[in-house]
Amino acid sequence: MAQPDTAAAPKQARNWDALAAVVAAAIGFLALLVSGYTAYVQRQQVSAQVWPFLIIGYADPDRSIIVLNKGVGPAQVRAVQVLVDGEPRRSWDEVMEAFGVDTDGFERSTISNNVLSAGERLEIVKLPDLAHYERFRQEAQKRLKISICYCSTLGECWLRDRKVRDQTGTEVEACPAWPKEQQFRD
Repeated sequence: MAQPDTAAAPKQARNWDALAAVVAAAIGFLALLVSGYTAYVQRQQVSAQVWPFLIIGYADPDRSIIVLNKGVGPAQVRAVQVLVDGEPRRSWDEVMEAFGVDTDGFERSTISNNVLSAGERLEIVKLPDLAHYERFRQEAQKRLKISICYCSTLGECWLRDRKVRDQTGTEVEACPAWPKEQQFRD
């Protein structure tokens, strides 16, 4: 009778430890991906919860120009520029002078370096009577451009321009660093 060959190669045994390590690494990598995606979604949700949205407009019954935060978070105003005929003006006095509007009795509020809470409305300039306001509005529609750069509490920034009826907002990496003589100070 023939005896089994003991010199033949033994069957290869599976290395279960190596397989378990590969599976554990794959699961760990998937957990890392899920964690990263969850952090991304949470950042988007927080961003939406503190999102400011400024609107610049006329409030005809009040004879004023207003800035309104229609967003759900505060708007940190970082830079303001007001142009008349493409030339920067530093104050409402300079704007009124350029329009030929009497500066007696008009009111103004500071928008530069201000924070507007969600839902807050700020009259940035208010004229004393209807005749002055109508003259101002007529000139402003043709010649005035207001640019406001504002940021959320997360540092996301937008540049909002107001010229005639044009309301556009553009997300920007950072607010522009206009030269001091071109920055609005009111």
